[in-house]
Amino acid sequence: MRVLLWYWGRRGGGAQFALGLARALSLQPGLAVRLSLSAQLEGLEAFHALGVPMQIVETYRSRAGFLAALPHLPARRRALLTAAGEADVVLSAMTHLWTPLIAPALALGGHAFVPVVHDAMPHPGDANLFWDWRLGREVGAARAAVALSDSVAHALAARAPGLPLIRMALPALVTPSASKVPQDGPPTFVFFGRLRAYKGLDLLRDAWALFQPRHPDSRLLVMGEGDANACAPGLAALAGVTIKARWVAEHEIAALLGQATAVVLPYREASQSGVVPQALALGMPVVATPVGGLVEQVREGAGGVVATTVTATALADAMARVLAPGALPLLRAGARAAAAGATDWDGAAATLVDGLRTVMTSAPASGMLHA
Repeated sequence: MRVLLWYWGRRGGGAQFALGLARALSLQPGLAVRLSLSAQLEGLEAFHALGVPMQIVETYRSRAGFLAALPHLPARRRALLTAAGEADVVLSAMTHLWTPLIAPALALGGHAFVPVVHDAMPHPGDANLFWDWRLGREVGAARAAVALSDSVAHALAARAPGLPLIRMALPALVTPSASKVPQDGPPTFVFFGRLRAYKGLDLLRDAWALFQPRHPDSRLLVMGEGDANACAPGLAALAGVTIKARWVAEHEIAALLGQATAVVLPYREASQSGVVPQALALGMPVVATPVGGLVEQVREGAGGVVATTVTATALADAMARVLAPGALPLLRAGARAAAAGATDWDGAAATLVDGLRTVMTSAPASGMLHA
């Protein structure tokens, strides 16, 4: 089977996911992989190192650049259709600004288009003016779709009954060379990722105000691109809190998470999180709220502590359980035990390929495909 892996985004989790998927697919037996990538893609040299055929396309560097590049869209569409003509399946690693403008042309041209759908609904608080239109264009053009959590799969099934779904696990986006355990020092909780309203920084602020006086030597590091004060006014003023509001490059992630006693995800809503497998791969416990796909990824006794409810009190209690006498060594052991699954790109890719082959040979009327 010939697969064209398409990703014209530029950076972040999408770039890391595309790289992990490209590497894993290139090792699958009986599969010929070609890539269609943006010339502006962060870490493009790592894709070149895979040694697979590539199509490199000039796209854009910013949203303003996207608008300026729109006159070139027909030529870019023709380039992708040409590459698609040599493939059995066009697999979209993650949506980008041009995806809804190009995906329908793939379907009209008779090409099997299969998107990896990371989110089936807009996150609360995010801009979503064209969100429903964008997903509708992609799903409407799809031969099948890939979901990275049961939560997303169920939402897709409700939106597009009859669309075949392939359920693939989300491995660690950046695989560390070795697990790191923090040295002795103040207990440090780390929140990492883009700073967005749905990620519950206000919930974390209120939980920290309850937790920190009981554990006055504890520290909280909040790091990621965005406006922390807009998400959680007053968070920076709390004792023990450090905020670094900046983009975190791929090569910094393992070292950043390696500082943590535990990673905390206070989300109010979630499809799934790439931070969870990354933390587990480093032997880091994860504290999370019981929402969406997080309850599939974070498990009690497997390196995880799940708050009983989505409240500040419950989150503070969950963080306190990490520091209970004797708890941390058990949580780290659980995280290390879960790390094999958290870094299993080969298994995830094999599941995906089996699903694609099933779709291409006898696409079912509906349902989720598991290898």
